[in-house]
Amino acid sequence: MMTQLFIKGTVETIYFQNASNFYKVMLVSVEDTNTSYDDTTIVVTGTFGDIHLDTQYIFYGDLVEHAKYGLQFQVTTYQQSSTLSEKGLIQYLSSDKFPGIGTVLATRIVDMFGVESIEMILNHHPNLKTIPGLTTQKREVLHDTLLSIQGENHIVLSLLKYGFNDTLAYRIFQTFKEKSLEIIETNPYLLIEKIDGIGFSKADQIAESLGFPANAVERLRGALFFTLKERCYTTGNTYEKAEDVLVHSLQLLEKSRAVLIDEETLANELIAMGQVGTIIEDNGRFSIPSIYYAENGIVLSLKGLTHQEKISYLQVDIDKEIQNIEKRLHITYSPTQKIAIKKALECPVSILTGGPGTGKTTVINGIVTLFAKLNDIDLYSHTYVDDFPILLAAPTGRAAKRMKELTGLPASTLHRLLGIGLTGQLIEDDMLDTKTLEGRLLIIDEMSMVDTWLMNWVLKAIPMGMQVILVGDRHQLPSVGPGQILHDLLMSKSIPYTELTDVYRQDEQSTIVELAHSVKDGILPDNFSQNFKDRSYFSCSANQVALVVEKIVEKAALKGYTMSDIQVLAPMYKGAAGINQLNQLIQNILNPAKSTNRQVEHFDRVFRVGDKVLQLVNQPEQNVFNGDIGEIISIFYAEETESKINELVVSFDGNEVSYQRNEWHQLTLAYCCSVHKAQGSEFPLVILPMVKQYGRMLRRDIFYTALTRSKKSLVLCGELDAFIYATEQEVTYRQTLLVEKLQGEGLAVKEISVEQNETIQTKSLILTEETLYEIDAMIGMDGITPYDFMT
Repeated sequence: MMTQLFIKGTVETIYFQNASNFYKVMLVSVEDTNTSYDDTTIVVTGTFGDIHLDTQYIFYGDLVEHAKYGLQFQVTTYQQSSTLSEKGLIQYLSSDKFPGIGTVLATRIVDMFGVESIEMILNHHPNLKTIPGLTTQKREVLHDTLLSIQGENHIVLSLLKYGFNDTLAYRIFQTFKEKSLEIIETNPYLLIEKIDGIGFSKADQIAESLGFPANAVERLRGALFFTLKERCYTTGNTYEKAEDVLVHSLQLLEKSRAVLIDEETLANELIAMGQVGTIIEDNGRFSIPSIYYAENGIVLSLKGLTHQEKISYLQVDIDKEIQNIEKRLHITYSPTQKIAIKKALECPVSILTGGPGTGKTTVINGIVTLFAKLNDIDLYSHTYVDDFPILLAAPTGRAAKRMKELTGLPASTLHRLLGIGLTGQLIEDDMLDTKTLEGRLLIIDEMSMVDTWLMNWVLKAIPMGMQVILVGDRHQLPSVGPGQILHDLLMSKSIPYTELTDVYRQDEQSTIVELAHSVKDGILPDNFSQNFKDRSYFSCSANQVALVVEKIVEKAALKGYTMSDIQVLAPMYKGAAGINQLNQLIQNILNPAKSTNRQVEHFDRVFRVGDKVLQLVNQPEQNVFNGDIGEIISIFYAEETESKINELVVSFDGNEVSYQRNEWHQLTLAYCCSVHKAQGSEFPLVILPMVKQYGRMLRRDIFYTALTRSKKSLVLCGELDAFIYATEQEVTYRQTLLVEKLQGEGLAVKEISVEQNETIQTKSLILTEETLYEIDAMIGMDGITPYDFMT
């Protein structure tokens, strides 16, 4: 049996501790060790509970040679080997862990009990009552806090032994507190329900080590819940049918352990889970509670909001006011656009939908202008001491920024608007703490990206009397999370809506918008492979995509396009034409390695100063969100930082955010990204490869959404058959209960707005404010076409 390596020493300094988990980096003075290490101090890293300075510990683990940081001791477990000194006790008891104690009281306690002070406090020693200033409340604070810390240390060490990393250990402890170990030992499968990031395999591994048999009720229910949850998360459905859940659960159970499971027993457990509310059963359709009740919440909120009386502006001629706006903005609204403006002003809740180039932004500007005039609101938002009464929001940071650019008014992400994530809560939490909105009008753009959970919390935050306008393109990709909110609201006819279909173009040579509308209708035009002023097509195989993209990017860079102007979109990550491969390729073109340029490695990728990067998770406290694109502006090496850990600094449109090494998983290169990640953004030049290798990702809604990301120039490359196949694929809508629930509550609009024919108009219409904003800012590059990039 191998001897366990240890280092015994005193903690001198805590260089770094992550607030979102138990990870720490510490400097320890070495007093004893059975390793080959012979220096007097060493950096110790790992997952720890409460650590005291100037206190001796025994750390068990391994010596690790890091390329940048040198020799470190990576800890797997540890124990305190000595009591705190009297000086250390005073420092500890007067720390911010014990509010209201302070140095004076801490000194009095230690003067009375010495190094046994903590034990005396935990045992409620009667002499504590004799210490001046130590009230009953303060004694309780001391006792309860110390008890919690001791329990935390024990729990953290035990969780590490079960193989949880620092982040999961932190989540488990924050969820179950002192009952964490009891929960795991009683039913480890509960972790699947309560802790995001723990799957069936891990829970089953722990359960097997604890002696849970393969046919245990807890195991069967754990597999059923995990299967239902995963299928809803991956498909976007808000419910699954019983047969689908049972088939996939059975496969999961028998794959995890080579033991046959009785199908009837498994089916009975599914029914039983529905009866006790672990999952929700609705006419043979099964859902996890957070999704099912979020749908219910949406229905109840909309019922209250839509049943408010229509807003009427007495003695105001709305038609005349719209004419005044037309004169002021030098535009002419179509009849449908006028209907949209009227409906938005009159209805408590309304929807504005339409594809690219149909004038949604023009209508929004008209609505805002007229609403402000009718309600005596000054559109110069900086004149308001309190919050601006017109709220603009979108699901992503880039979409919110675009709203601000197009309207000239403040805009934010929905998460930021609601305060979601600032306390570390997840949006699927049943008891999410959000704030009630304040204002007169709320406009939400990119509604196709809003999932069931987010919509529920948005509606809960809207007070009676606030008007709401939902804006989006029903044909774009649905949300990453479960549901298809915009589609379902339109299908249910529960909210008044106007659909814009007339296309307004800059000139006859603009073809991207027309192509997008053709694809939306399932038609790839005969001229698809021809080259135009604003788009080009290059035929190539999957193995040639990288070379073609390389040539296009090189030529674009020579023509003056910056890395923020160019965006490559692809639907898959792996393969020769996948996102990962293309990112490395484009990085080496636009930001190659130089001896003067700092870079760091992170698993299979390299980050350099100047790189274009994508945020992968929401971080509301830093005002950055999933899908935000930024630029690495600084890299600091370990020896240059207080934490002794490499750090990146990323600028998101001027908002500078620091990332320590254990946070780099939140970032990825953004030269090429998925169509989903690009949704809500527009780019001067979009490069879109499409090959048969993409398989099931060859979908009409993905193709259509990708096309609508281009502001000025579009380069298509790949296999013609792949583009044809993607266009012909009918959109498969998700399984949801929202339409049924809305109609079941009698939420149906008596009069739906006049809709125009879906056929795209091919005649050139007048320049509107929306198309004016779409004119590329790179004046002086007239005559440059995507085709020039290959010559």
